[in-house]
Amino acid sequence: MTEQTTGHEEVVTHPIVQDLTVPGTGFGADAKTMALITLDNGHDHTKPNTFGPKGIAELHEVVERLRERAQAGEIDAVGITGKPFIFAVGADLTGVPSVTAREQALEIARAGHAAFSAIMDLPVPTFAFVNGAVMGGGLETALACDYRTISAGVPALALPEVFLGLIPGWGGAYLLPRLIGPEAALKVIVENPLSMNRMLKGPQAFELGIADAMFGPGDFLEESLRWAGQVLTGAVSVERTDHTGDESVWTAAAAAARGLADAKTARRSPAPYRAIDLVEAARTSSREDAFAAEDEALGDLLMSDELRAGLYAFDLVQRRAKRPAGAPDRALARKVTKVGIVGAGLMASQLALLFAQRLEVPVVMTDLDEERVAKGVGYVHHEVAQLLGKGRINQDRANRLTALVTGSTSKDGFADADFVIEAVFEEMSVKQQVFAEVEAVVSPECVLATNTSSLSITEMASKLAHPERVVGFHFFNPVAVMPLLEIIPGEQTDDATLATAFAVGKTLKKTSILVKDSASFITNRLLGRFMGEFSRIVDEGTDVEVANRAIAGLAPMPPFVLLGLVGPAIALHNSQTLNRAFGDRFYVSENLQRIVAAKKPGYYLPDGTLDPEVAALIEAPAEPVELSVEQARERILSVIAEEVGLMLKEGVAQAPMDIDLAMITGAGFQFWNGGVIPLLDREGITEKVLGRRILPPGAASVPR
Repeated sequence: MTEQTTGHEEVVTHPIVQDLTVPGTGFGADAKTMALITLDNGHDHTKPNTFGPKGIAELHEVVERLRERAQAGEIDAVGITGKPFIFAVGADLTGVPSVTAREQALEIARAGHAAFSAIMDLPVPTFAFVNGAVMGGGLETALACDYRTISAGVPALALPEVFLGLIPGWGGAYLLPRLIGPEAALKVIVENPLSMNRMLKGPQAFELGIADAMFGPGDFLEESLRWAGQVLTGAVSVERTDHTGDESVWTAAAAAARGLADAKTARRSPAPYRAIDLVEAARTSSREDAFAAEDEALGDLLMSDELRAGLYAFDLVQRRAKRPAGAPDRALARKVTKVGIVGAGLMASQLALLFAQRLEVPVVMTDLDEERVAKGVGYVHHEVAQLLGKGRINQDRANRLTALVTGSTSKDGFADADFVIEAVFEEMSVKQQVFAEVEAVVSPECVLATNTSSLSITEMASKLAHPERVVGFHFFNPVAVMPLLEIIPGEQTDDATLATAFAVGKTLKKTSILVKDSASFITNRLLGRFMGEFSRIVDEGTDVEVANRAIAGLAPMPPFVLLGLVGPAIALHNSQTLNRAFGDRFYVSENLQRIVAAKKPGYYLPDGTLDPEVAALIEAPAEPVELSVEQARERILSVIAEEVGLMLKEGVAQAPMDIDLAMITGAGFQFWNGGVIPLLDREGITEKVLGRRILPPGAASVPR
């Protein structure tokens, strides 16, 4: 495929070849020569190696030249490694939106298979030395080799294609199950991508059998070459397990994966099912037939709306998230050398750990009594000890982090703080009192941030002498996992405060989004409308499992499961806040009120079954209205579309893309839906409810 085919200027990953004498293979005529290919796009690790048309063509051409050299006896082995910290992270998909014909898609698939087949067909042993992050086509490059080593420091290994709406289409669906078995392969190919795109680290990949040997990152290449020499001389023999014998194992693994895909996608994304079919067929397929089947699957999926929505979502997370719309000039940001946290509960403790880890400045926690303070600081110290025990930090860093976080019942320690955030009870009067107490201690320039999930920033700041330095700083739970940070200025918040908030958010490595000061902001407002309508439908008489099937594939879990994680009291508070602000379109469930009054932690027991005590609290309607799956789905999507339209009209978000970015990073909505708006457009809901599509044609779908 040419660059003109895609209309995209490719950053080419070049295969740079050098001949090495393999250690331990003898001297003179007995020494073995390896042609080592280093994949390198000429940039540092912030721009990872990817494979576009030119890169794949160059790799294929280099491998063909190495075949000639091997046949001439000039080389005894071929190795492939990456530039520092990066092996390769797969196909360059940025040109996909310009692919408008299935034949173009097939060309992409066939070009990759041709290059990787050439590696597999080399007449000398081949080695992949996986030195850094490896995903997609990068991992398939390694799978095409005879042997693999991996660095214990590899931070991410994955076949993430299903997450975007694709399949591993350059050999992964065939080679991986035959290497490690169908169950483990489907975990990597289907389960991990559908579980918020979970990645493996180097040691986990080694345990699965993806690599034959693992070495430390410090001398990884040297040790890998030494190991390769032992393989070449016969001193080390790598045994392979034949996984193709027992058909029942493959059938059971495929059935389990389909069940998981049903629960995650409700068959609304074709990618996981195409991947499962390919894996199941790998047991008996020839390589040629398997690769041809991958070509056909890629040809279909590259032309799918789900992939285009997935790429739209990927672009939001990779690009828009790095340049928050509406953020002030970064030069206005003040330096933060000390942080204060009001509160020592779980959320406050998570914040303390995050600020210490990322900002590496002193963090002081305060609460009402010594017991609460000790519990909060103790949480941080325990988490640091856990990180040390798992080898994620060394003893020096553990000591520094532990020393940075302290606690007190007095706010006097905030006197020299530059940034104070409150994480106390979600009640306006409580938060106003806290800020009044803090303002009496801190300097006039100190930023006062609130982690409120729903309350007005303007009202919270209204009684202060310096309301201009108050800003909303809304995290999502668990703080260490959820990327989103909603940053909300009040009516008087000044640019220096806002710029400081965005600078802190960036240092915390969060996806920061500017949000207008309005009830529940973006994510909780849209979740409130979504979960409220779901509850209304169930309260009116539709079976909860029918309602669950209606929204499967939209949110990462059923609403009542999510409610258990959030906490019924918090969910009820959010729905009541929204109801007060916007009226009856935000439903407040009487059944939820009874559950909260009974102090139940959620609808379900730990085993996933409905809590019988909760079931006894739920009152059936006198005249039940039972909806079908499709009726419930249309009703829920329709109210989401209505709310999105209102939020855009009110200027709550800077643009539609920020709503999708918020729902993806704050609520875990699916990439292959593009968050929510591309799905609403694709299914005709926005045209029906709003009279128009929200996104421009082709923004997150195949141009028609």
